[in-house]
Amino acid sequence: MEKKSLRTAYGETLIQLGGEMKNLVVLDADLASATMTKMFKKAYPDRFFDFGIAEANMVCEAVGMAHTGLVPFVSTFAIFGAGRAYEQIRNSVCYSKANVKLALSHAGLCVGEDGGSHQCLEDIALMRVLPNMIVVVPCDPIETAKATRAIALREGPAYLRVARPVVDTLTTEDTPFEIGKANVLRDGKDVAIIACGLMVSRALDAAKALEAKGVDAAVIDMHTIKPIDAACIEEYAAKCGKIITVEEHSVFGGLGSAVAEVVVKKGGAKMSIIGVEDKFGKSGAPDALFEEYGLTAAHIVEEYEKM
Repeated sequence: MEKKSLRTAYGETLIQLGGEMKNLVVLDADLASATMTKMFKKAYPDRFFDFGIAEANMVCEAVGMAHTGLVPFVSTFAIFGAGRAYEQIRNSVCYSKANVKLALSHAGLCVGEDGGSHQCLEDIALMRVLPNMIVVVPCDPIETAKATRAIALREGPAYLRVARPVVDTLTTEDTPFEIGKANVLRDGKDVAIIACGLMVSRALDAAKALEAKGVDAAVIDMHTIKPIDAACIEEYAAKCGKIITVEEHSVFGGLGSAVAEVVVKKGGAKMSIIGVEDKFGKSGAPDALFEEYGLTAAHIVEEYEKM
């Protein structure tokens, strides 16, 4: 299957939804060529709004649009949307339960050469802590398309984390997608590797490497961080007794924290959280950064061997 980026899949899906939902509008902050909302702008220029570098104003306008019955998708880089407009997201979007969709791109280390100033490693934590917000982190283009459609059709605030690089496709059109329901991509009994976003492919590679060592590893695509699939976590905690979480995000407040909050209530499972430690990012090619920060299949295997 043709490789593509998650942001391209997002832009293509917006066009499809635009034809089906006449009340869908798209807002951007001078980054339409990077977020790929330029596709929607070309198809539906009357429903596209560019706010320039005024992210807080953009979010507030989206709330007003939502309260009139429109379904606004807000896009910019995660560092600007989740960071610069946080107060507006908290008080105007989530507090009022506005039907605003935040699809923010260029999060995580995969932003690459843009460096630590633009590599948002705290967005999942920021969005997850807000009442009424759902948080979705898709792993490939197909899942991104499904997630975009799912949040468009679901009433209420939503955060969709959209990655920059061109990536392999891991799921199929037949792979189920339901907000709050994890997908078990590989079953296993010795350890459950729970991953989200671009780390799902690394988790699958790690499972293959562990298989060569006689270890039966399950791989779980936890595409929804909030609401988390507690039932799936509890099942594999009991079944495997060992859980490793992997995310392209800080180890504080993201996927690992969400899983640990479930595990601690039940007990009985050892856990290891793989992510970016208490550090900022740095400039470099994405794969080199993943190696530098320990976000690789080899590191997952090493973590298992320490458990």
